[in-house]
Amino acid sequence: MRHGSWMLPWLQPDRFPLYLAPMAGVTDTVFRGLCKELGADVTVTEFVSAEGILQADERTRKYTDFDEPQRPLGVQLFGADGKRMGEAARKITDWKRPDFIDINFGCPVNKVVAKNGGSSLLKDCPLLTNVASELVKASPVPVTAKMRIGWDSENVNALDVCRRLEDAGIQAIAIHGRTRAQGYTGLANWDVIGMCAEAVKIPVIGNGDIASGHDVERRRRETKVRGIMIGRAAMGNPWVFREAKHYLGTGEHLSPVTMEQRFEFMLRHTRLALVSNRYKDEISAMRSMRNRLMTYTAGLPGGKHLRAKFCHVSSVAELEDIAAEHLAATSRGSHVADANASTSEEGELLVAA
Repeated sequence: MRHGSWMLPWLQPDRFPLYLAPMAGVTDTVFRGLCKELGADVTVTEFVSAEGILQADERTRKYTDFDEPQRPLGVQLFGADGKRMGEAARKITDWKRPDFIDINFGCPVNKVVAKNGGSSLLKDCPLLTNVASELVKASPVPVTAKMRIGWDSENVNALDVCRRLEDAGIQAIAIHGRTRAQGYTGLANWDVIGMCAEAVKIPVIGNGDIASGHDVERRRRETKVRGIMIGRAAMGNPWVFREAKHYLGTGEHLSPVTMEQRFEFMLRHTRLALVSNRYKDEISAMRSMRNRLMTYTAGLPGGKHLRAKFCHVSSVAELEDIAAEHLAATSRGSHVADANASTSEEGELLVAA
């Protein structure tokens, strides 16, 4: 195989890396950096079009920005022309020097599928094989792939696809355990992921329905996956990487993240987004951050009230005010609860006396 060995340094036999899954509109350079600080071992950019790279589109190029601490990092490409994909891999490697190139064979979004990219290639294995082979031949750095288990429940062909990718020189495969037809509904099929991990010699990284350290430990124990990729769970709980590592090391759960810590993270994320080159001004940055802020409050006490405010937040100063107000109200509520509990305990003692 090319590059001397299929083994990427972070996938040595004694390691079990946690990947942050590439997610369009989510895993920009700011969020990747934050997740890396919280324990993610490997990060991947949002998917970018091979044609956008070749046309030197400035917006596409911004999606591939990263800082050195985010390494090991891969740039994810999508497309259906193997030679053009190979040219794009050479170009992006000259620009950015990523640690690897990742091919998107999993995206279920209609606009990507309509261009014969992403998961649409799961319906055309000869073309998928050609894309992988051409990219591996052309790329100056190792090539990995991310895929789904098949197009739909009648066409679950992950095993065949994995073998083809291994033969093409792909050095690791991340498998999301759903079909394209499922989107993000239903449950991820870890039986198929496990079967693929046993069938090929290259590392398989499992992805789908991973939301806790216990989930990571279970899939590591029950399958032969060589790593875990976490996507949607990290959107609202980027601490999941730290929690997972702690659980793998100790078998114990960490204490829940406090509301103060959550707001501190939200403010830091927002401030970093504001000074990144992704947005032209504070208004555009805040508009983009609204959904992110709402995600951070999902399932929390008072979350509905906060989300109503985040829908309209337009500045960092306003977000700071919302945080201060909510924390003060929470503190007052806690004091009242403590006082009521104290009064109740005193009454019980008097009755007992």
